[in-house]
Amino acid sequence: MPTQAAVQAYYGQELSCTADLKTSACCDADAVPDWLRPLLARIHPDVLARYYGCGLICPPLLEGCRVLDLGSGSGRDVYALAQLVGPSGSVVGVDMTAEQLAVAREHLAFHAEQFGYANVSFLEGTIEALDQLPLEPGSFDVVVSNCVLNLSTEKAAVLRGVKRLLKPGGEMYFSDVYVDRRLPEAVRRDPVLYGECLGGALYWNDFLRLAREAGFIDPRLVADREIQITDPALAPLVGEARFFSATYRLFHIAELEDACEDHGQAVIYRGTIPHHPHRFDLDGHHAIETGRVFPVCGNTFRMLQATRFAPHFSFIGDFSRHYGLFPGCGSSLPFGTTGDGQASGSCC
Repeated sequence: MPTQAAVQAYYGQELSCTADLKTSACCDADAVPDWLRPLLARIHPDVLARYYGCGLICPPLLEGCRVLDLGSGSGRDVYALAQLVGPSGSVVGVDMTAEQLAVAREHLAFHAEQFGYANVSFLEGTIEALDQLPLEPGSFDVVVSNCVLNLSTEKAAVLRGVKRLLKPGGEMYFSDVYVDRRLPEAVRRDPVLYGECLGGALYWNDFLRLAREAGFIDPRLVADREIQITDPALAPLVGEARFFSATYRLFHIAELEDACEDHGQAVIYRGTIPHHPHRFDLDGHHAIETGRVFPVCGNTFRMLQATRFAPHFSFIGDFSRHYGLFPGCGSSLPFGTTGDGQASGSCC
């Protein structure tokens, strides 16, 4: 498997701009929602030109939050999040690539002037050793990451570090690349495939195991899209393996169970989350319409009641009774595509 030094070299020297990428793992600009476009328009062009993410990592209700971006690169997501958290919040970016950090830091003053406040900082370090950085345990509301976990050589250590830094009720909301099978050693060691976020992609079931071992008991898939590998030199190397860009959310809630248990509970969404007046999508299987009584399992109940989402919901029931397993729990491939190869849910 390529080393951290190899990854640093690929993103610091091999790639000079987004166009240098050889695969479609990065997110199409057309997938950016309309409400986010004005925020991106205020970000310096040099920062935007070196964006290598694979999804959208701007969950709702960030105002006033303290956010950590793992593998923040040139800072595109940090500067977008800075506008969402506002002057009462803050965003910290961590990256190990000096060239990327130089771009991000060069434009700190520009963005402070654009936004009217300064709430951003960047730290140089590895996401596998977050405990070596000046970051207080339990000090972050949200941790995000955009197509970086697959590049890590110690993915379990990253997840453990995130768990340590999150406040109770906080969440990790991140996009990454996954694959439908375990990859052969030759694929995992190929430096270009690794740098393009394919060689280090986790078999999706192995990711779920790692997340649970780190204490994130019930990972929730928010959105996914299949990645089409069209480069004629790379496509034959991966064979029949199918790759997906997917966004997950992991909640730091100690009481979550390892299955979706039915306690006869329900929630009612009040329609008060900005940009979501008619429906709130907790994940790909929970599209909660405004005003409707929506039955939920105990884990979903807690994900809404024990987090920043609580003021926007009414809650029905408690945990005094149990009715068995909540209908619909399964363990098949979670990523869904339609016949045209596009994601069945929202993209990026």
